[in-house]
Amino acid sequence: MIEPILLTTGRIFTFDGERHLTNATGFYFERDSRLFLVTSRHVLVDEESKHFPDRIEIEIHIDPANLTRSTGFSIPLYRHGKSIWRQGLDAAGEIDVAVIEIERSALPKTTVLHPFTVAHLHDSSRQVEVGSSLLVVGFPLGFHDTLHHMPVVRHAVIASSFGWRFQGEGYFLTDARTHRGSSGAPVVMRVERPDAALGQLPWRLLGVHSARLDVGTRDLEFDEALGLNCAWYVDILMTLTKS
Repeated sequence: MIEPILLTTGRIFTFDGERHLTNATGFYFERDSRLFLVTSRHVLVDEESKHFPDRIEIEIHIDPANLTRSTGFSIPLYRHGKSIWRQGLDAAGEIDVAVIEIERSALPKTTVLHPFTVAHLHDSSRQVEVGSSLLVVGFPLGFHDTLHHMPVVRHAVIASSFGWRFQGEGYFLTDARTHRGSSGAPVVMRVERPDAALGQLPWRLLGVHSARLDVGTRDLEFDEALGLNCAWYVDILMTLTKS
């Protein structure tokens, strides 16, 4: 049996018309029976790199008995000249998280996916220690199980004080090997004693992987990359998915 955590996440392709631009990662989030796709905001638009797709496509499974069967589900990013995604702001500026509501009726009736829910969001009253073990579920460099269309996971640990805004920004740090294509991946921690509200997903959703961090003064010849990444706190999802 396929572990449900692998069905929380889908591969995203960005397009400008019919021209394929980039690959990325997104995951599903359900609130009050509404379904959302969550990813990094820079997957949908990035002024600095002049990345301006007009639609995305996600790969979804369409046969519970045969996970080798999948199809592409296209989502336009603009309607009547306005962007359809929601993104957040805080006192430090833009948050690199975006959500798009998916019309369930537009999905194939046999679609197979396992969305996270509000019950999976981390409870701020629970302490998470630095060094705690995490998983990042995604498609690094587009790499995945091409037969069953499944993501892979990378091991990570929390590398900054969880709950604090690192350098005043709305994210915490993880220590993990990550690559392009992982943007938008869920960052999760295993729950040792899951309750019924978590269903088939005994995981806490802690963050949304955004990007690797580096030091501007690093000597590219003598110094290795830090191997640190920023993951935006998921409490922003409660704001972005309001009715």
